Amino acid sequence: MKTKIILSAVFILFATGAASQNSQVLYFMDLPQNHLVNPAFRPSNRVYVGLPGLTGVNASLKNNMFNFSDLLPEKGETNDSEVPFLNKDFDTEGFMSRLKNINYFEPEGTVQLLGIGISPDKYKDLYIFLDVNEHVSAGIMLPRDFFRLTFEGNQDLAGQSFDLSNTRVNALYYREIGIGASKNINPRLRVGGKVRLLFGVASAGLSNKGLNLTVNNDYTNTLEADMSLDISGPLSVVADADGIIEDVVFDDRFNDATDVISFLGNTKNAGFGVDLGASFVVTDRLTVSASITDAGFIKWKSDVTSLKARGTIELSGLDLQDVYNETATLEDVAGSLIDSLRNAFVLANEVKQFTTRIPAGLAVGGRYDLNDKFSLGLLSYTQISDKQIREALTVSGNMNIGNILTTTLAYTACNHRYDNIGLGFGVRGSVFQFYFLCDKIPLLWKRSGGSDGEIFLPARWNTLHARVGMNLVFGNKTARSTYLLEQ
Repeated sequence: MKTKIILSAVFILFATGAASQNSQVLYFMDLPQNHLVNPAFRPSNRVYVGLPGLTGVNASLKNNMFNFSDLLPEKGETNDSEVPFLNKDFDTEGFMSRLKNINYFEPEGTVQLLGIGISPDKYKDLYIFLDVNEHVSAGIMLPRDFFRLTFEGNQDLAGQSFDLSNTRVNALYYREIGIGASKNINPRLRVGGKVRLLFGVASAGLSNKGLNLTVNNDYTNTLEADMSLDISGPLSVVADADGIIEDVVFDDRFNDATDVISFLGNTKNAGFGVDLGASFVVTDRLTVSASITDAGFIKWKSDVTSLKARGTIELSGLDLQDVYNETATLEDVAGSLIDSLRNAFVLANEVKQFTTRIPAGLAVGGRYDLNDKFSLGLLSYTQISDKQIREALTVSGNMNIGNILTTTLAYTACNHRYDNIGLGFGVRGSVFQFYFLCDKIPLLWKRSGGSDGEIFLPARWNTLHARVGMNLVFGNKTARSTYLLEQ
């Protein structure tokens, strides 16, 4: 029961929008938020105001490791013993065949605390906007060999060595204050930009310069490591005279509301970012655009802890085969690994600042107007993240009816999947504009659960981006003015 509740809550969080700023569906919609994907864009209203927590709640999940169906049984009770990958009947071969050389799992969330956009009456082609956003993200990147070691068992791999140097782990929480503007350069060209001040709240990142694991003939593991773990957060590492970690203690600043506010409002971990964009009217019906977004960095100076792991690490060699054979529990496997890593990492003598780079995105799009209400869109989005380049290609049909209704139906090829159907809509009543969009709508669903109740969950999905919110909007222009500049 507990497992089912947890998994259901995780799905609901990502399916409804608890973030990266990019959204393939948002790009061609007439919403104030479209300047997040290209700062040259402007909405059809003259003024918009976003209220804290209401104007933009976003969630993103990027994953190429598994489908949702790998996590829950098709039918029967949903408990720890029935989770497929913990069951000895789990289709290991089928799971391994779907893995890539590099596999990642990256959840992200963004909450817009404040949003303001205005087009002054005196300068009607000028649009000025302000954003205050809270960002939370995490990521884990694992090579395929990691899963071979986990699922195939040490007996079949004895005497072999594996390069795990592509392993990455990170977590990040920061605040963004961005101010930008867009303007017509001439009747066909419009440009825009945003300067983003970034303030880090907490961070953890694993820097992996070398990680090689050997399975010994006695089925134990030897790990040759050259890694560092940099942390900025409310914790202290207790170590002995040799730097060996004895305990990790979270400080008591969260026991007092004033201290919590002080921690969340920390400005010592400062950074900088920039968004740039342009839109060009080729003909009366064709408009092309491009943007670079989210390029930036944060320097972490406060509450910094640095751990190092260099040399040889001896591991017990426990894996999931031991769980399948019932000679060990999952807690035994996890506990043994944690103990080994705790003994391997040592507290660095010198604590110094470190830098986190924010993944940047490049968008190139084209929009063809069939008439003043309907258009077709083509968008390419490339993200550069931790030395990896990820590409998504989207075709869409878009409808914008004055200031009343904006909607998009999109198909996206990304993340090694070609069944991504996205939908977005926004509707305005008086000064209230409500919107919802999802870059991937689950098309196949399955039942899971037993006597304590059934739940319906997506059977196949590995990528999701959802956004929901409400804007206060004032003033009217034609929807085509978002892309066709005033003469």
